[in-house]
Amino acid sequence: MKPFISRTAYGVLNYAIAALLLASPWLFKFSHVTIAAALLMPLLMGWLQLIMSMFSESPTGFSFLKVFPIQMQSCVDVLMGSFLLALPWTYAFCNEVFWPHFLLGAALMIKGIFASESPFLTRPHRALPEAGITSTDAHEGRLNH
Repeated sequence: MKPFISRTAYGVLNYAIAALLLASPWLFKFSHVTIAAALLMPLLMGWLQLIMSMFSESPTGFSFLKVFPIQMQSCVDVLMGSFLLALPWTYAFCNEVFWPHFLLGAALMIKGIFASESPFLTRPHRALPEAGITSTDAHEGRLNH
């Protein structure tokens, strides 16, 4: 399968999902849930998404703060998404609320896997000769496709 989320769309999705995560306890009306993980984890992940979006190398990141490569951010997206997706069952609050966590976790995972520069669907590239570092894949001819 080929990645279908462009760099610009990825940046816009970063901000949109961060805003949804930050507003989710009140937007989806689960701020009354007594288990702290149900409320705090979406807020924490929303802030992390927002910070990573601002410092991202995507076109929507701040121009002077491009620190996080999209490859790293997509790995973090998949990890956070899988954790958020499983959170209601891990902390046993699935009887009270689980759809917001499940859907936002799935959105994070899909965004991380199908981004245009995601390491999950993109083949590794040959190392730059200026760096003086080559990979085993390049020597064995696996990158000639």
